[in-house]
Amino acid sequence: MTTLRAFLALLLFIATLGLAGFMGYAYVTGEFRAKGPLAEERTVVIPPGSGVDAIAQTLAQEGIIAEPLVFKIGVRLSKTGRQLKAGEYQFEPGVSPAQVMDLLVAGAVVQRRFTVAEGLTTATILDIIRGVEGLKGPITLAPAEGALLPETYNFQKGDTRDSVIRRMERAMTETLDRLWEGRAEGLPISTKEQALILASVVEKETGVATERPMVAGVFINRLRKGMPLQSDPTVIYGLSEGTGLLGRGLTRKDLGKEHPWNTYRIGGLPATPICNPGTDAIAAVLHPADTDALYFVADGTGGHAFARTLDEHNRNVRAWRKVQKSQPSRQ
Repeated sequence: MTTLRAFLALLLFIATLGLAGFMGYAYVTGEFRAKGPLAEERTVVIPPGSGVDAIAQTLAQEGIIAEPLVFKIGVRLSKTGRQLKAGEYQFEPGVSPAQVMDLLVAGAVVQRRFTVAEGLTTATILDIIRGVEGLKGPITLAPAEGALLPETYNFQKGDTRDSVIRRMERAMTETLDRLWEGRAEGLPISTKEQALILASVVEKETGVATERPMVAGVFINRLRKGMPLQSDPTVIYGLSEGTGLLGRGLTRKDLGKEHPWNTYRIGGLPATPICNPGTDAIAAVLHPADTDALYFVADGTGGHAFARTLDEHNRNVRAWRKVQKSQPSRQ
């Protein structure tokens, strides 16, 4: 009888443990999928190298989850502990611990972005990168003029400024390589570097996207004939010591100054790119318009008037000067 009582007591103890375990499991799984305490949208950074315990504590401190233990047990039952990824996450109000886990497993981090416009100098782009919120670290790289591809770049909070610059350099290299492979035949430029230099000049000469192939065609024609490019932006670049900003209009004296970027004084291309050209400007140089034009001048509408002969060009210049005189003077 004593043995039977002991056996029955053991069964009861086991049953009690099983019931308690089942109830505990049901509680944890229920809480794991239940609405969380977050009342309004919040962004939280999970530091690199954080384990499940540290992640649970961070989430609890930020008010994303109520019970770190529930999150830890839920993650371990799901066997996803090694799959949780660091980064910046945006959480919606009421997000459950299970949903939090899914976001961290998916690595659904906040995507930040910044945009670099075509035609900016490298110095200007580096200033932009220095001011981008969310990037970290100083800039230790010194990219060459024309080495950075202008476009919109996504990044994660905590990415270094140097890493973004390297991405921009790779993007320019890959773009130039791709476009160079499909270039038109018979161009008077023999290297990718020359294509980049001419593209930078085209980029600075016109802000009208549809004009780029025509402007490129004029410069290609001048190179073929051995004529100087006579591009004002190249002169400005040299006089401004690479900033591209002169702060005044060009004078005849400026056009006569000797420097490696003065395409009124030198033959062929300037010494280096004068800005960072976009994809369309590079494509325009490698597929220029089929034109006989050798000259262009502003036409007063934001675009340019193109001419085949010097006489025609001079008429266009006189028309442009009339437009200038008719415009209100700027004090």
